[in-house]
Amino acid sequence: MPQWNQDDIPWSAFDASKLSPDILKVVKAAAMVERNAGDYTAYLKNVFRDDPEFRQLAAEWQVEEVQHGDVLGRYAELADPDFNFKERFKRFTEGYKVPTDLSASVRGSLTGELLARCIVETGTSSFYSALRDATDEPVLKDVCHRIAGDEFRHYKLFYDYMKHYVNREGVTMLRRALVAIGRIKETDDDELAYAYHAGNDAADQPYDHARCNREYASRAYGFYRPVHTERAVGMVLKVIGIDPNGWLGGKAKTFAWKKMQSRAAALRRAA
Repeated sequence: MPQWNQDDIPWSAFDASKLSPDILKVVKAAAMVERNAGDYTAYLKNVFRDDPEFRQLAAEWQVEEVQHGDVLGRYAELADPDFNFKERFKRFTEGYKVPTDLSASVRGSLTGELLARCIVETGTSSFYSALRDATDEPVLKDVCHRIAGDEFRHYKLFYDYMKHYVNREGVTMLRRALVAIGRIKETDDDELAYAYHAGNDAADQPYDHARCNREYASRAYGFYRPVHTERAVGMVLKVIGIDPNGWLGGKAKTFAWKKMQSRAAALRRAA
């Protein structure tokens, strides 16, 4: 069950003067992705059809993710009275489809599937932490703090489950690293770009993946600070099986921050 609900949010404290238009655009995109958890849950239930305990965990995860989307959508409507979350979300689901009828994990193993979920939760936990710290708008700060906490808890759930499958399937550290790298690269796929399009573009504006990916990422990357990337890298290394506090962990954290900064700068120039 969710740890909180919409009634716990201090909606009356909303202060439009403290909300950045760039942040609102990213919030609208995030609402789409979070609300779409039902399709991912259907996929996970198919893949883990022989594991009723995990199927129940996935159903509980879905409830919390959907709540995230509904809360972010409500916030976007509060900040922008012309924004209709229901209509925008329909536009998103009509244009972006998650394959739900697969019977085997696209990651090659159930360990890989759980590791990929850990990578996603790492990304969302760090994203909402960065967004919380980047905004002065009190309601959004509260919402992001709650969602970041949920996403970190989800990461721990998937990670604990993954450890059981590592022992069962014997997936090597190298293979886990390849799955992690592959999932991180998927950040540039259609999901976030199309979510940005559905949440922000005019109804008659055609979808342009390169433009939408650039406009979303150039804004989102700008919210991050070293503390957010360092924590995210540590979480990724942990699921691979590498000590986040070791020599390699330190190098990886430094590299990730420099890479994000250079990518953000390149995206800003392109925009």
